[in-house]
Amino acid sequence: MSAVSEFFSHLKTLSIVFFTLLLLEIIIFVRSVAGLSPKPDKRQISTTQYLKLIEERNPTTRYTRRLTTEPAECRVCLSEFEEGEKIRDLQCKHKFHKDCLDRWLQQGWATCPLCRTKVLPDDVVDSYHRMQNQLEYDGSDEEVIFFLSALHGYSSHRFF
Repeated sequence: MSAVSEFFSHLKTLSIVFFTLLLLEIIIFVRSVAGLSPKPDKRQISTTQYLKLIEERNPTTRYTRRLTTEPAECRVCLSEFEEGEKIRDLQCKHKFHKDCLDRWLQQGWATCPLCRTKVLPDDVVDSYHRMQNQLEYDGSDEEVIFFLSALHGYSSHRFF
């Protein structure tokens, strides 16, 4: 009796997976026929726009020893500034190589690496992250279908 009960339990699981796959295929078909696609968020900003905003708020300058008496160093790469190198002087007065800081800020840290003072507003950073996440995942339903297909294959091999 337990074998019959187990069989119907597995049949129910397989039926759910099958109908889920069927529903997703129908949705994809309707989207392609109707020409529907998700509209991108207008508030997303590209990497170029993100870097431009950083430049506007914290312009690049050239390092010169004439302004300081003691040697200064970039606190990201820990190397001393050389005469004429491009640096960014943040509002918190911390200085970094332009490339070191830009790399840090593109990693999702829109703060000073030392004191964590915000370099850009939260909404700008959120917009940039949405764009980065969109690039990583294009919203394709094929990935979901693949996952469910794998689940279907797993459940049929495991139970039968």
